[in-house]
Amino acid sequence: MHDIRAIRENPEQFDAALLRRGLAPLSASLLSLDEARRTAIQTAETAKAEQNAASKKVGAAKAAGDEAEFERLRGLVAEKKAEVAAMQTQAGVKDAELRDLLMTLPNMPLADVPDGADETENVELSKWGEVPSFDFPAKEHFDLPAVGANMDFETAAKLSGSRFVALKGGVARVHRALAQYMLDLHVDHHALTENITPVLVRSEAMTGTGQLPKFSEDSYQTTNGWWLIPTAEVTLTNFAAGETWDEATLPRRYVAHTNCFRSEAGSAGKDTSGMLRQHQFEKVEMVTICHPVNALDEHERMTKCAEAVLEGLDLPYRRLVLCTGDIGFGAQKTYDLEVWLPGQNTYREISSVSTCGQFQARRMNARFKPESGGKPEFLATLNGSGLAVGRCLIAVLENGQHADGSVTLPNALHPYLGGKTRLVDGALV
Repeated sequence: MHDIRAIRENPEQFDAALLRRGLAPLSASLLSLDEARRTAIQTAETAKAEQNAASKKVGAAKAAGDEAEFERLRGLVAEKKAEVAAMQTQAGVKDAELRDLLMTLPNMPLADVPDGADETENVELSKWGEVPSFDFPAKEHFDLPAVGANMDFETAAKLSGSRFVALKGGVARVHRALAQYMLDLHVDHHALTENITPVLVRSEAMTGTGQLPKFSEDSYQTTNGWWLIPTAEVTLTNFAAGETWDEATLPRRYVAHTNCFRSEAGSAGKDTSGMLRQHQFEKVEMVTICHPVNALDEHERMTKCAEAVLEGLDLPYRRLVLCTGDIGFGAQKTYDLEVWLPGQNTYREISSVSTCGQFQARRMNARFKPESGGKPEFLATLNGSGLAVGRCLIAVLENGQHADGSVTLPNALHPYLGGKTRLVDGALV
């Protein structure tokens, strides 16, 4: 959420940032609501002071036997009391209108984020690894003989409908091994603290990270009001909600492996084949909560943590910086990592790593106490996939495929697979 004081101080800059996001200027509307709210508060405070002053004189008028003055003052007290109540109500209404409007507005992009309308204008920054060259037509993951019937979409559809999958046998074990490898790398080598969090959260948690109120249709809600998390960003970031931490305890770097749930609203007909885009999937999520001055350094660090997973698995990838038309609602700046998928002959997203500045912290009232003293300040938050497990499975299968239908698995996974190195007809060998 945005700081209305910053908008007051520089409305032109705020409107210019909205324009970069493809939105119309809104500072005039916001400042009009803010002015009405502040005027109502000031009027209520003035009326309250006048009410208190009149109340002090009522007793004196009664004691002096001045009945006319007594009645006048008593009437004035009642009038001011009613005025105070009316102005407080008006201030509350305007405050709610202002907050509701601010809650729907996305974060402002940093100055070095490239301008652009959509994903076609994202900018490639670097590439890593050699794209494999096959002397046979590369297959997509769901067509690989090595996978066989162990990536079962029909059974999943019978149970749950489209965009679900049941993994079995060796394929299921490789999926589990990937998640374990990611966690061990992040905990043992990247100094992230592992967590196991709920996948059901209250509306306040979804609001804090920006999924609500604007994107409710993208997530699932239970009949008793809980929400299924679209990513562990929601739970891990909300560790700070309503808290005031000591600066000396920062940064706090977290990681969690969870199931994630997305309705994929508006994606009909997009990536419907295979398990690239599912309603339920697993992800290893990283979250950092830090001092705002360190946020950009932490952004680079977190992105390198995600890249290390891909490099450890010897998967070719590229890093992009997203343009203003493609960055997420809560992000100031986002790097996407795209892994090479031979079956599609293209790079596809496997991780988004974003710095959000103080945007989420302001929504969830998450602060820190500066070591130098002074008032508590809002924290900075960052989040990133490290990685999406299902998409990583797709990449491992497709990049490791052979003409005979088998798949060679990355060396990093061998210890997690009992020393098995290949996948043949759904079984590890």
